[in-house]
Order: sequence, then C-alpha cells, then structure tokens
Amino acid sequence: MEMTVSNKQAGAWPVIAKLADFDTRSGSWVERTLFNNRIWVVALCVLMTLFLGGSALRLQLNGSFERMIPTGHEFVRNYLEHRDDLAGVGNTLRIAVHNQGGTIYDAPYQETLRKLNDEVFLVPGVERPFMKSLWTANTRWLGVTEDGLDGGPVIPDNFDGGQQSMAELRMNVERSGEIGRLVAPDLHSSLILVPLTAASADGKPLDYQDLSHRLEQLRAKYAKGPISIHITGFAKVAGDLIDGVAAMAGYFALALVMCTAALYAYSRCVRSTVVVMTCSLIAVLWTLGALQKLGYVLDPYTVLVPFLVFAIGASHGAQKMNGIAGDVASGTHKVVAARYTFRRLFIAGLTALLADALGFAVLTIIDIQIIRDLALTAGIGMAALILTNLVLLPILLSYTGVNVRSREDGRMTQAMWRWLVRFTQPRQARLAVAVALVLAIVGTAGSMRLTVGDLDPGAPELRPDSRYNVDSAFMTANFPSSSDMFVVMVKTPKFMCTRHETLVAVDALEWKLQQLPGVESTSSFASLAKRAAVGISEGNPRWYDMPNQETLNSITSRAPRELFNQACDLLAVYVYLSDHRAQTLDRVVRETQAFAAQFGEGAETRFLLAGGNAGIEAATNIVVKKSNWVMTLLVYLSVMALAMLTFRSWRATLAAMLPLMLTTVLLEALMAVLGIGLKVATLPVVALGVGIGVDYSLYVLSVTLGAMRAGASLADAYALALRFTGRVVVLTGLTLAAAVFTWVLSPIRFQADMGLLLGFMFIWNMLGALILLPALAYYLLKPGRIAVTATQASTSVTARECA
Repeated sequence: MEMTVSNKQAGAWPVIAKLADFDTRSGSWVERTLFNNRIWVVALCVLMTLFLGGSALRLQLNGSFERMIPTGHEFVRNYLEHRDDLAGVGNTLRIAVHNQGGTIYDAPYQETLRKLNDEVFLVPGVERPFMKSLWTANTRWLGVTEDGLDGGPVIPDNFDGGQQSMAELRMNVERSGEIGRLVAPDLHSSLILVPLTAASADGKPLDYQDLSHRLEQLRAKYAKGPISIHITGFAKVAGDLIDGVAAMAGYFALALVMCTAALYAYSRCVRSTVVVMTCSLIAVLWTLGALQKLGYVLDPYTVLVPFLVFAIGASHGAQKMNGIAGDVASGTHKVVAARYTFRRLFIAGLTALLADALGFAVLTIIDIQIIRDLALTAGIGMAALILTNLVLLPILLSYTGVNVRSREDGRMTQAMWRWLVRFTQPRQARLAVAVALVLAIVGTAGSMRLTVGDLDPGAPELRPDSRYNVDSAFMTANFPSSSDMFVVMVKTPKFMCTRHETLVAVDALEWKLQQLPGVESTSSFASLAKRAAVGISEGNPRWYDMPNQETLNSITSRAPRELFNQACDLLAVYVYLSDHRAQTLDRVVRETQAFAAQFGEGAETRFLLAGGNAGIEAATNIVVKKSNWVMTLLVYLSVMALAMLTFRSWRATLAAMLPLMLTTVLLEALMAVLGIGLKVATLPVVALGVGIGVDYSLYVLSVTLGAMRAGASLADAYALALRFTGRVVVLTGLTLAAAVFTWVLSPIRFQADMGLLLGFMFIWNMLGALILLPALAYYLLKPGRIAVTATQASTSVTARECA
C-alpha cells in the first residue's frame, strides 16, 4: 500500500531554513509570548528549579496509620469516637518473646522479658499507660482464695526468679485467663502489646522508620541463645516498607537508565536526549519540592508517583523531540521547527496531561487520606509537566536542536508500519474488533473474580519470606488470639455496662461469632464473668454460665480495665481472627450486623462496629469496593469530556476510549488471576492506567484527524500518524514496560505487583492505540462523517493549532 500524504493533507507548514525569514508574529498568543521571550522563560524555570530543588532535599519519608484508614466510614467513626476507651486496639505492635529451649517459667527468660519490657516502655511513641505484658501492672489475675474473690498483678510483688516465685507466677498466669492471648498455649512464648500514639512527645508525627530501627536494635540485643523475638503490627510494616524504598529507588534509577538508553538509540542525539530526560527529572524535582512546601511527606505508596511523573514526561518529551527532528530533517531552522511542533502538539499534549490530572483528581472521592495524598502528588506532577515538557522542553530544543541522522525508517520499521496500516482496511478491522470483543468478554468474566481486600496472610505488601511475614506466621501458629483483631463496641447507659441482660446478649454474640470459620477465639467481660463463676463454685464446670447481678458486681471491681471503660457505658468484645482475608472479614461483619439489627437504633444497648486492625481493614474494604466503580466511571467521564473538547467528535472520542476500557477490564482479570486484591495500594492503578494510556491515543488520533480533515484518506492519515507519532508510542510503550517489569525483582512485593500491573498497562495501551484504534476508526471515522463533523465544529485540530 502506498503510504504517502501531501503537505497540504498533513497540515504541514512551509520549510523555512533561515530564522530571519520566519514571521515571529505568527502563531497563537501563547506561542508568541513563550518563544519571543525564550531566555526569560528559561531563566524563570531555572529559578523555580533552584527554589523547589532545595525544598525537595528536605522532603521526608514517613507513614501514617490515620491517613490509611477511611475516617468517614461508620466503623471508623465509631472507633475514633471511643478510641480513648479502646486504647491498644488500633495501631498496636505485638512483640513475641519465644523460649526455644524451655518455657516462660524459666528465670533467664523472665529476666530477658523484664528488661525488654522496660526498654520498650521508654521507646518514643509508645502509649505507656496501655502497654501490656506479664511485667505490666495492668495484667492481673482473678480467682477465689480462702479470703473470697481476689486478684492482683500476675507478677508477684516479691518476685525474685526462685522456685517459689515461679510457682506463684505459674498459678497467677493460669488464673489470669491470659493463656491463649498474652501467653502461648504451649507456654514457650509471651507477648508484649505496645499501643502507639499518632505523634511523639514533641508533637511531631511518629517516625515509623526510626521506630522500626529501634525495634531491630532491641531484637538484636535480646534475641540470643534460646530466645527469639518476633514483631508484628502496622508500624513495623511501615518501617520495613520505608527501609525498602532504598531498593525501590535503585529500580527507579534502572528505569531512568533504560529510558535514556532507548531514547538515545532512537534519536542518535546526545544533547536532545539529555534535554528530554532533564526536563522530565525537573518535573519530578518540582513535584517533590512543592510537596515539601505544602507540608506533606512521601509515604511508601505515594513514592511511586515521581516515577509515573517521569514516565509520562518522557513520553511527551519524546513526541516533542520527534516532531522537531522531522521538521529539521526537512530543512527547517531549529527554532522554527520547535514552534511548528509546539503548534501541532501543544493542544494534544495539554489535553493528555489535563486528562491525567482529572483522572488523578477523581481519586479524591475516596475517603482514604493516603489516596487523596497520592492524587494531590500526581496532580502537582501533571502541573509541573505542563510547564516543563510542553513549554520548557521545546524552548530548550530550539536552542540545542536535534540530530537528524538516521531519520529514515529501516526496512523492518517500514514493514511494521505497512502491517499496522492494514488495520484501517475492512478485513483486518473486522478481525481486530472481533478479537477485542472476545478479550472483553473473557476479561469481564475474569474480573468478576477480583476480590476486595487482602488475599494472603501477613502483610501482602512484603514478600512471603520477608522477616515480617515470618514473624506474622509465628504469631498465627503460636497464639490463638492472633494479631488480626476485630473489636465490637457495646454501648450502654452510663454505669450499666455490666447489667445481666447486657452480658447475656454479649455472650450470645460471642457464641455466634465463635461458630464462624476464621474466628479463633473471643474475649469480653461476659466470658470473664463465666470463668469467674466457675472459680467461685470451687472450679465446678457446671457453673460455667452467666452469674447473677450481685456476683457480677463483685467481679466488676477486679476486672481488667480494657474490657470496659471508666464510666462503664462501653464494653469491648475482642474477636481474634486467623487472618484478615476479605472473606473472613465479610463473614464477621455480616454476622455482627445481623445480630446488632435485633436491638434497633433506639435500644439502650447498641452493638457498634468496629475497632481493631481487622475492623478497620473491614471498613477499608467496604470503602474500596464502593469507590471502585464510582472512581472508574468518573475517570472515564472526565477523560471523555476532554477528548470531546479536543476532537469535537463523539466518534473520535469513542475510538480513543474503547481501547482504554478494554485495558481496564483485562487489568482487573489479570489481578484476579495473580491473586492481587483490590485494596488501597492497587485501587489507584486504574486511574494511573487511563491517565497514561490516553496519551498514546490522543497523539495518534490528533494527527490522524488533522490529516483526514485536510482531505486525506483514513489509511494515508494513519500512515502519517505512525511516522509522526507512532514510532514514539512504540518506543515509550516498550521502554517503559521493560523498565517497570524489572520491578518484579524488588524485595518489596508491593513494588513488584505495581511493576507488573503498570508494565501490562503500558503494553496494552500501546497495542490498543496502534491496532484497535485504527480498526475502530474504520467504522467510526469515515471521511464523510469527519467532513460533517468538521463543518459542524467550524474548525479542526490543525486549524486551531495554527491559529
């Protein structure tokens, strides 16, 4: 097939070899303002780089428990309202001290536990009044003695490690009810529960990396001989992820090297390659500096955004470089070539970046602050790219020029262009659309199996063999009261939390929950009262039932404070789960909500969901599931609106959007196959994919429509688009995909998963823009229809850009 198109059809501008022959008053007012004052634009950008670059160096990396939870959800609102009465059930560390050569009743073990307990007590950020272990005063026993019902601290006041003290400790532990919770059933391990505050004593946010390092120092100090130490909790996950950022930065650097090498191999021009990469890195620098100025920090999730800013910038930059090189190769002066490229691609580039920004802005509807932070970070990045890659880059290239060696496509490249152009013909178009329909059906069926929430035990953000997940597996194997705790709050009138009828209802709820798969055990004042009733009755198990009100009043005065609050208007029911998988959480939520519904809104006793890490995880899953469809719909509507403004054709908009929708469906099917759940870490992927993918479609379709509205056939117009922008679409698609695919080797599973998903989207968005888009254009963008559209719009893309 002959792939030629005239200059008139291509909407080309005259070749001007001498700058003196160019009319500097031509072009839009934006172009004239920028290019007639090039030195001032460059100087302003240099000043901004110095100003924001200094701020970027002061940007801190940290995490936040509160910013990762949906604070507007009913479960979390209930928890936050009563968090002072539920200290220790939110952001809590669990430190297990294990005796591999004996039991917890060995004197050396108890001495190690005491010293570790004392040192952890002094770590900044620990909520000391609610810290709990065998060596804290709030761990108490309750039993019947010759003097009647009695109790006291588990560790005797005169404990000296001798046989008599150890025998007394053993008796106290057995009467405390802590075996299975604070003490492992095999008596080889015990826990130190460490609730954390949101800020340290100086008012600054808790530094999770520093906390993690302190814990590792304590582990190294006391994990000697038969003693091993295992640590779990959000703070430890956050600390390990922050430590892993160094590895993530290494893979980002590798991606930068790969992109630079690929761009140089394509352009054979050192100076233009350096300029494109520099402008993309300047955008990253501005983004980080602006974040610091706004008082934000980077966290393990938003740390991926700078690479995405760089990737999008490299894609747009390569298009600008390619356009200038084409004009220079035809004999046009480098300054004129830069202005021509600005005219042709500014609208398409601006639309693409605005579409990216809108896609990220949609993420703010999700009631999870860390996702909103990601949206803000990405939005700042897109704003920076508008200035650096749409404005600064063509101006810098107007100074440096572009090497035009090897501008002719090789035989293989020409053969690939001819093969792609065939998709504008009836037979190949029908085949491409049919294959897309099959993939859409298969992908939709696969995406139906996508699960909300975590699918693996432990911390899915880390590798299964990571130190944290090994520790998590130890906790699950040795403690029935695992680290996955779901807390139901029982609200009663003041001083009425231990009423007999209330505790009967609580006991009934516990029994229902204990029947569910995934529930290891439960604990509340109701279960404590039943155990105390047995103790009062000389250990007779026949009396294991709810005692009368008088006995309950006697037990109340000696019960641990974590079971109810000081005003006795809130009871806590602790539900210990085997894991925090979505299915487990769904079962517990449904059963508890069904039970709570029996009491109604106006009842004196109300059962409120939910505290504990598992309760907050359940709320997060609900918000993510609800937000996914809304977010996806709004992302596509916003991008479609911008495409309509750019193309002035619903047919062209549909042709650009359908490949993106196919990629989204296939992405969700891939996540289901790989066992990657839809959660906080993966929810933004769709918005990122649409934002990056629309760039390819907009560039290809803008040139195609411009040529068709100038009179070219679809085949000739698409051939022109391939030579002008298609080669860069292939270059950036393959290079960026290869770069992010290297992330699968990262020790951080979160980064490995993101690399796989992003690489998949880069490839499929590229294929969609090059294969499916021209096939859809065959049905939607026939010349007669385009002519009508152009007449109705009274303008065209080319005409607007030349104005």
